Amino acid sequence: MRYGLAIGAFAFAGAAHAQEFDVVGGQTSVLLDTATLSAAAGLDLSGTSADVLAGELGDGSVAFGINPRDAASLPTTFSYDAGLADFSGTIEHTGSVFFNADTIEVGNFTIGFDAARVGGDRSGFFVESTTGIAAILFDVQSPSFVSAASAGLVIEANLLVSSEFANFLGDAALTGADVGDARVNAIPTPGVVGALALGGLAAARRRR
Repeated sequence: MRYGLAIGAFAFAGAAHAQEFDVVGGQTSVLLDTATLSAAAGLDLSGTSADVLAGELGDGSVAFGINPRDAASLPTTFSYDAGLADFSGTIEHTGSVFFNADTIEVGNFTIGFDAARVGGDRSGFFVESTTGIAAILFDVQSPSFVSAASAGLVIEANLLVSSEFANFLGDAALTGADVGDARVNAIPTPGVVGALALGGLAAARRRR
């Protein structure tokens, strides 16, 4: 399913574009507000899995590698066109975070989109844990920065506690609380539409 919507800082035109890019790698950095998580939710960060990297958001931030499209488990399927006017699929990651003496795990995160989650300052994108606590943890706020081009995809936004995570924590009042920042830094390659367009251009040149 593809989307063409107006969501906060995004400006989705919904029109057909000549070139599409497939995300094939990169990383997503996260800087959690550990003080708020501890005080409001009783979650104390205790560690990360060995495959979690240093993040791009300063001290205390961590990064999760974006799975390739041919990964045996949770392959990334996200595609977009220039300007993020159109997009589809999910961005999948490997790596876990542990809380409360490693008794609580969240990880192997999916970033996806659900139009039903759009509202207020929520963009419709969400972050879902697929291991340990298998649930949507965060709604992604309307981004403060977006760059979507052939050279790469960068999205920066706040992370808001989802209603599902708030209910898991036993405090519905936590829904919508800003508990961190995220920065998606994805590496693309031209997708099928783009490849067809480039192939057509090459054929036209040969005919001339």
